[in-house]
Amino acid sequence: QMQLVESGGGAVQAGDSLRLSCAASGHTLTRYTMGWFRQAPGKEREFVAAIRWKDDSTYYANSVMDRFTISRDSAKNTMYLQMNSLKPEDTAVYFCAGTYVYGSRRRIDFDSWGQGTQVTVSS
Repeated sequence: QMQLVESGGGAVQAGDSLRLSCAASGHTLTRYTMGWFRQAPGKEREFVAAIRWKDDSTYYANSVMDRFTISRDSAKNTMYLQMNSLKPEDTAVYFCAGTYVYGSRRRIDFDSWGQGTQVTVSS
């Protein structure tokens, strides 16, 4: 069972930046697709971004395209989400997750989840 631990959340102003980290243990990630999801109060958990560990291919939700960047450090078994130009609608709990389904962006395919980190963006 893979363990995932997120960090880096916080409270910021609109237009600010944050970088989230997700440290993975218990598995080598070569065959994994790792992703970020978020859940705002009263809303469904939604896809934000994903990265295929083996070849570094990335995928983004339209709502974060050109503002967020997903990346990884294989030596540290850690994934990042650089979030720039944050908006109040980005406020949510952000979760990292992993799946063996290559290139998936579907929440149902991800079976390893972190505990989440809160991001709050005020206007």
